[in-house]
Amino acid sequence: MKLLTRTEELLLLTVWRLRDDAYSLTIQEAMSHLLDKPVSIGAVYIPLERLAKHGLLKTREGEPTDKRGGRRKRFYEVSAKGQAALAAIDAVQKKAWDGWSTVTSAQLLKG
Repeated sequence: MKLLTRTEELLLLTVWRLRDDAYSLTIQEAMSHLLDKPVSIGAVYIPLERLAKHGLLKTREGEPTDKRGGRRKRFYEVSAKGQAALAAIDAVQKKAWDGWSTVTSAQLLKG
Protein backbone atom coordinates (compact mmCIF):
# COMPACT_ATOMS: atom_id res chain seq x y z
CA MET A 1 0.00 0.00 0.00
CA LYS A 2 1.26 3.49 -0.85
CA LEU A 3 1.98 5.49 2.28
CA LEU A 4 0.12 8.72 2.92
CA THR A 5 1.73 12.13 2.94
CA ARG A 6 1.66 13.92 6.29
CA THR A 7 -1.06 16.27 5.01
CA GLU A 8 -3.18 13.34 3.81
CA GLU A 9 -2.72 11.59 7.13
CA LEU A 10 -3.76 14.67 9.11
CA LEU A 11 -6.76 15.29 6.85
CA LEU A 12 -7.98 11.70 7.19
CA LEU A 13 -7.58 11.86 10.96
CA THR A 14 -9.39 15.20 11.08
CA VAL A 15 -12.30 13.85 9.03
CA TRP A 16 -12.42 10.80 11.30
CA ARG A 17 -12.54 13.02 14.41
CA LEU A 18 -15.23 15.34 13.01
CA ARG A 19 -17.47 12.40 12.06
CA ASP A 20 -20.83 13.69 10.76
CA ASP A 21 -19.66 17.32 10.80
CA ALA A 22 -16.75 16.86 8.37
CA TYR A 23 -17.09 19.34 5.50
CA SER A 24 -14.46 21.68 4.05
CA LEU A 25 -14.90 24.60 6.48
CA THR A 26 -14.97 22.51 9.67
CA ILE A 27 -12.02 20.48 8.38
CA GLN A 28 -10.08 23.68 7.60
CA GLU A 29 -10.81 25.07 11.08
CA ALA A 30 -9.82 21.82 12.79
CA MET A 31 -6.59 21.60 10.78
CA SER A 32 -5.73 25.22 11.65
CA HIS A 33 -6.32 24.45 15.33
CA LEU A 34 -4.32 21.21 15.16
CA LEU A 35 -1.35 22.83 13.42
CA ASP A 36 -1.67 26.07 15.41
CA LYS A 37 -1.43 28.13 12.22
CA PRO A 38 -3.84 29.28 9.51
CA VAL A 39 -4.58 26.70 6.82
CA SER A 40 -6.12 27.91 3.56
CA ILE A 41 -9.27 26.34 2.17
CA GLY A 42 -7.31 25.37 -0.96
CA ALA A 43 -4.77 23.51 1.17
CA VAL A 44 -7.67 21.45 2.49
CA TYR A 45 -10.06 21.15 -0.46
CA ILE A 46 -7.61 19.95 -3.10
CA PRO A 47 -6.15 17.07 -1.03
CA LEU A 48 -9.66 16.15 0.18
CA GLU A 49 -10.79 15.75 -3.42
CA ARG A 50 -7.66 13.71 -4.23
CA LEU A 51 -8.31 11.42 -1.23
CA ALA A 52 -11.91 10.98 -2.35
CA LYS A 53 -10.79 10.22 -5.93
CA HIS A 54 -8.48 7.50 -4.60
CA GLY A 55 -11.26 5.98 -2.50
CA LEU A 56 -9.82 6.92 0.90
CA LEU A 57 -12.77 9.20 1.62
CA LYS A 58 -16.46 8.86 0.83
CA THR A 59 -18.50 11.97 0.09
CA ARG A 60 -22.15 12.87 0.35
CA GLU A 61 -24.11 16.02 -0.35
CA GLY A 62 -26.06 17.73 2.42
CA GLU A 63 -29.38 19.45 1.98
CA PRO A 64 -29.41 22.88 0.29
CA THR A 65 -29.71 25.73 2.78
CA ASP A 66 -30.89 29.32 2.47
CA LYS A 67 -27.84 30.41 4.48
CA ARG A 68 -25.61 29.04 1.71
CA GLY A 69 -27.72 30.49 -1.10
CA GLY A 70 -29.28 27.11 -1.87
CA ARG A 71 -25.90 25.38 -2.17
CA ARG A 72 -25.22 22.04 -0.53
CA LYS A 73 -22.37 21.17 1.80
CA ARG A 74 -20.15 18.29 0.73
CA PHE A 75 -19.53 16.00 3.67
CA TYR A 76 -16.60 13.59 3.96
CA GLU A 77 -16.22 10.24 5.71
CA VAL A 78 -13.17 8.00 6.00
CA SER A 79 -13.77 4.88 3.90
CA ALA A 80 -12.61 1.35 4.76
CA LYS A 81 -9.68 1.91 2.39
CA GLY A 82 -8.86 5.15 4.22
CA GLN A 83 -8.98 3.38 7.57
CA ALA A 84 -6.59 0.73 6.23
CA ALA A 85 -4.24 3.47 5.02
CA LEU A 86 -4.30 5.09 8.46
CA ALA A 87 -3.58 1.74 10.12
CA ALA A 88 -0.63 1.19 7.77
CA ILE A 89 0.88 4.62 8.46
CA ASP A 90 0.32 4.12 12.20
CA ALA A 91 2.26 0.84 12.07
CA VAL A 92 5.13 2.46 10.15
CA GLN A 93 5.28 5.38 12.57
CA LYS A 94 5.32 3.07 15.59
CA LYS A 95 8.30 1.23 14.09
CA ALA A 96 10.05 4.48 13.19
CA TRP A 97 9.55 5.97 16.67
CA ASP A 98 10.34 2.76 18.54
CA GLY A 99 12.69 3.53 21.39
CA TRP A 100 12.24 7.28 21.21
CA SER A 101 10.14 7.37 24.39
CA THR A 102 13.14 6.03 26.33
CA VAL A 103 15.12 9.14 25.42
CA THR A 104 14.84 11.67 28.23
CA SER A 105 15.11 15.44 28.06
CA ALA A 106 18.36 15.22 30.03
CA GLN A 107 19.85 12.86 27.42
CA LEU A 108 18.87 15.25 24.65
CA LEU A 109 20.37 18.23 26.45
CA LYS A 110 23.69 16.40 26.94
CA GLY A 111 23.75 15.87 23.19
